[in-house]
Amino acid sequence: MSSDKRSPLVVTIDGPAASGKSSTSQMVAARLDLRHLDSGMIYRTITHARLRGGEAPEQWTEQSVLHAARRVSVAPGATSFTPRLDGADCEAAIRGDAVTSTVSLVAKMPHVRAWVNALVRATAASHAIVVDGRDMGTAVFPDARLKVWLLALPQERARRRLVQRTGRAPTDAELAAETAELERRDLYDREQTQPAADAVWLDTTGMTQDEQVAKIVELALERR
Repeated sequence: MSSDKRSPLVVTIDGPAASGKSSTSQMVAARLDLRHLDSGMIYRTITHARLRGGEAPEQWTEQSVLHAARRVSVAPGATSFTPRLDGADCEAAIRGDAVTSTVSLVAKMPHVRAWVNALVRATAASHAIVVDGRDMGTAVFPDARLKVWLLALPQERARRRLVQRTGRAPTDAELAAETAELERRDLYDREQTQPAADAVWLDTTGMTQDEQVAKIVELALERR
């Protein structure tokens, strides 16, 4: 793994839901020979842990979610990190609809966010990483050498998400519904989804993924 003499290299990629942060970060990390850390994966794992408690999400307290978070860890692999619950790999379980529909509730809890941010910082202390999330370049790594704010129009994000989910072009009705859901999510997430003042904005609405990856890699090599 590549690293800097002062500290391991950290590249942050933030942006709204479905902006392609995770997939782009994975490709950037591979090109730079770094590990990819998906901070959203940690929130999903915490949500999965709390769902196993049996209570409806509207009954959850922040303290109960924080208690569930302490069962969560991440394990380094060759190119990324694996989510662990009670020491067991739970990657498949955290991608289900129940977690997806509830994770925003968990991600808004201040003490839970502080716990996740501490885990991400501790991971970056010993690993050079490309990390994606909502506030990686602001609250978590304000001194990161490269901060990218990845965005695209809601309709384009909706189209990409539907193609990824279904493997086909979406219908007009599907696209409208998904776009409305993403706009609702953007409004809900706005408090913790703000770019760092020194972030590089990259609007990918008209870009291919290869083009956006190449641009971020170029920026990272300039700063490395």
